[in-house]
Amino acid sequence: MPANVMSARQWAMLVLLALVWGGSFFFNAVAVAELPPLTVVAVRVAVAALALQIVLAARGQRLPLRGPVLVAFLVMGVLNNAVPFTLIVWGQTHIASGLAAILNATTPLFAVIVAHAFTRDERITPLRLAGVAVGFVGVVAMIGPAALSGLGESVAAQLACLAAAVSYAVSGVYGRRFADLGVAPMATAAGMLAASALVLVPLALAIDRPFALPAPGLATVASLAGVALVSTAFAYILYFRLLATAGATNLLLVTFLVPVSAILLGVLVLGETLAPKHLVGMALIGLGLAAIDGRLPRAAAARWVRAR
Repeated sequence: MPANVMSARQWAMLVLLALVWGGSFFFNAVAVAELPPLTVVAVRVAVAALALQIVLAARGQRLPLRGPVLVAFLVMGVLNNAVPFTLIVWGQTHIASGLAAILNATTPLFAVIVAHAFTRDERITPLRLAGVAVGFVGVVAMIGPAALSGLGESVAAQLACLAAAVSYAVSGVYGRRFADLGVAPMATAAGMLAASALVLVPLALAIDRPFALPAPGLATVASLAGVALVSTAFAYILYFRLLATAGATNLLLVTFLVPVSAILLGVLVLGETLAPKHLVGMALIGLGLAAIDGRLPRAAAARWVRAR
């Protein structure tokens, strides 16, 4: 099987990752009603890091504390959490969430470029590039082209969201080194989240001053637990397992699937309506993912050659 082609198991893990990350929109919507966004993010990574440390201890495992691994944890925590989370939170205070989601969906495009430049086994091909482009158009169609009406306004906020996408792409390629360092996915997730918490918790305490706010209600506490334990701790175990086996470019295709899962969860859980634009967008995303995977186009080409 070519290096860029994912197995059925890897595709299932990618869909599950998109589902749990899509669910974070529900948890965050409840939590930010009572707490500042940066505080929500800081609690999210801190609780997730603590949960994974407890799981590691229960298994009789410890975080590797070798110098190169600790440096990798810190760099990954900054690139994959602290920088993009902060940029997106700030950006969304100036631009609509739909436009922010579209800008975030440029992550696979940047991932293709970064992986091509810094890896030997994730090279750009015309089919993969076309698949990324079609998938991105699908995200725009699904969220609604009207979200692009604000493009060109609040340029700094839009650049912040694009910079977050670049940071995610770089972190995906950088994170490949944990497999070479012999660090298991759960330990990698725990170490990265601990490093993220060390950066984000002091920022939240200094900027948001959550200790001066009223105590949050039960719904907010439950949402924080959900986003930390399900959409962060469990999600990053999947993330690093996929990164080690499927590569950065394939992993970051989850950016296309997260809006799909968020919309479907809204239909199934909140009774929202599935509009025609959602169906068109999902079809385009599916077409783009099929092109990136490569098996269906290759099979169609082989069938065409045999038929001649």
